[in-house]
Amino acid sequence: MENEAEVVVRAQAGDVDAFERLVVDHQAFVYNLAFRVLGNAQEAEDAAQEALVRAWLSLPKFRSDSRFSTWLYRIVTNVCYNRIPRLRRELTILGEDELLEQPDIHSGLPLENLETDEIRVRLHRQIDELPESYRLLITLRYQQELAYEEIASITGLPLGTVKTGLFRAKRQLRSALDAHEEERV
Repeated sequence: MENEAEVVVRAQAGDVDAFERLVVDHQAFVYNLAFRVLGNAQEAEDAAQEALVRAWLSLPKFRSDSRFSTWLYRIVTNVCYNRIPRLRRELTILGEDELLEQPDIHSGLPLENLETDEIRVRLHRQIDELPESYRLLITLRYQQELAYEEIASITGLPLGTVKTGLFRAKRQLRSALDAHEEERV
């Protein structure tokens, strides 16, 4: 069984079957990332297709400095940026914020500890209501379990901005979930 790096080299040489294997391996995440950012199934499907076409056309330029998935996710993110100019503005503003608060990198979003489907559904609804920039960061970190450094590479944001954005997104999610719990009591 050949590893992904070998498949990438074959695809770079024009092997359509090798690229198809890469697409099959990554298509679900490409679509899910686009859907999470764009919030519309048709837009996400169009963005995913566009991203995969761009990946095929740009594959000869891929230098293997990073993982193929990181490079591909960056393409998806850029396609989404082009479809939602507001997302780029939000990420730019996020990067310009003063980092007054230090993110607590040890407090994670306890997805593994959620006790009920109801809470899980509520959490996903709250994630959907986050600004696109926060939704993108949460998706990359907690649904795809990417490292902060990979997220920085994909989004083009400084590492500190990624950490701060995740901290703020988690704080918003916690506040929304706490407010919902208080309403139920």
